[in-house]
Amino acid sequence: MAAPDWIVVGAYFFVMLAIGVWSKTRVENVADFFTARGRVPWWLSGISHHMSGYSAIMFVTFAAVAYDYGVTVYFWWPLTIGLGIGVGAFLFAPRWNRLRARHGVNSPLAYLAVRYNLPTQQVLAYSGAALKVVDIAAKWVAIAVLLRGFADIPLVWGIGLTGVCTMFYVTFGGLWADVLTDFGQFVIQALAGFAMLYAVLAHLGGVSALWTMWDRLPEGHGDPVAGTVTTGLILAFLLVKTFEYNGGMWNLAQRYMSAPSGSRARKSALLSSALWLVWPFVLFLPMIAAPLIVPGVADSEDSYIRLAQELLPSGLIGLLLAGFFSHTMAMVASDANVITAVITRDLAPVLVPRIKRMTQRGQLFFARVTTVAFVTASMALALLSDPDGFIMTVVVSIVAATMGPISIPLMLGLLPWFKRTGPLAAITSWAGGLAVWAYLYWGTDGASEAMTVGIPVLTSLVLYVGIGLLRPERDARRAALVDSLGSDPSEEERRALERQFLADPETGGERGGSDERGGPGGPGGPDEPRETSGVR
Repeated sequence: MAAPDWIVVGAYFFVMLAIGVWSKTRVENVADFFTARGRVPWWLSGISHHMSGYSAIMFVTFAAVAYDYGVTVYFWWPLTIGLGIGVGAFLFAPRWNRLRARHGVNSPLAYLAVRYNLPTQQVLAYSGAALKVVDIAAKWVAIAVLLRGFADIPLVWGIGLTGVCTMFYVTFGGLWADVLTDFGQFVIQALAGFAMLYAVLAHLGGVSALWTMWDRLPEGHGDPVAGTVTTGLILAFLLVKTFEYNGGMWNLAQRYMSAPSGSRARKSALLSSALWLVWPFVLFLPMIAAPLIVPGVADSEDSYIRLAQELLPSGLIGLLLAGFFSHTMAMVASDANVITAVITRDLAPVLVPRIKRMTQRGQLFFARVTTVAFVTASMALALLSDPDGFIMTVVVSIVAATMGPISIPLMLGLLPWFKRTGPLAAITSWAGGLAVWAYLYWGTDGASEAMTVGIPVLTSLVLYVGIGLLRPERDARRAALVDSLGSDPSEEERRALERQFLADPETGGERGGSDERGGPGGPGGPDEPRETSGVR
């Protein structure tokens, strides 16, 4: 890398730190820190939702799939996500928002203690948090691999540099810093993506290469299903991604919760869906065409690095690398914020009840300490891992395969069709899905990726629906909670509820508001800390 590239990368880091400092001025309490108190414009929420699904993994592991097998990478990954989010825009997005607007929920898992019971909430929280540490570790490794390829920076320094910078701005700025970083990432990605596409098309003879290059590419590069990607794997990913990207990946639920209303959360989801269906194809075209420009790359995970070094001048390589940083740092910041919310609101108060009685300022300080601890743990795991094969194993065989069993009770519990489905179905579906995954992953040889990803989520789905039908559990509070998510509160109700949710009681802690109609949120409802871990 030349001096102009380092200047661009340095400027990027300076802007990220400035965003963190500025965002701190907008954070007064934990509601601001975790959900921006529902004040994020719907278009910004939608862009943030879209960009929170990217990381440097796309330019390492997914670039390798595109280099080796071609256009199938689009059908396997972004197409399944875009379609899944489009479905979730009508099923899930508005309901996530109404959890915050009607019940003051700042953590996507807070409602589970009332929707099911405290043990269900805790097992989903602990298993999901552990999964996220592994997932984020893979993202640190991916950005470090790119840094090593572009600038010969050792892995340990690459992980340390991105981790410390991310830790700084998200610890201070919370969700506001996160969504603003996502928007900056969107701008950088657009500039770098179009620059790379232009360079590739110019090298191949112009715009006509968009339809003439396919005959020159290796056989099968234009096939929707090729190589290790099968139709079964694509269908399995479609099912998993529908749950994962509509809230099973907790940070994406926060994007819906941060919008001003349920109807605007739906618009956010539709915008994100449209971006997923269109924009990744622009990014993947250079990766697909790479065999024509840099043939014979020994390790296909280095293909995008070699492509950039071959085509881009000084300065643009720095912009591209800044884009890689922004992908990874924005996604990690997003995950760190939501994991902190889960720990602060759902896990820690069960272990140390006095955390519930902290003042707003005390809870905000505890949230920031938790953020530092989570990022540090994920960095430590990344430093201890073997980068060879680690990223693909985590992305497909661990995260994609276990996300379904963890997310099904969380997601389906929001829907009115399952309001009689209780804790027995939730716990059994979670345990059954993970047990099947463990058997396929460790207990048998020769299980395909489609089996490892698809069978656990199908097992969980069948158990959840089947037990719910055979053993319905009627509970007025659970039914009232689900029914309350069917419509947005009025503006007057919203303001009154917000004042209650943000009030410090005489004990010094934050409590949820009461609901005069006697629904969830009223006396004895989900905000009673002695009965649950607190919905707020």
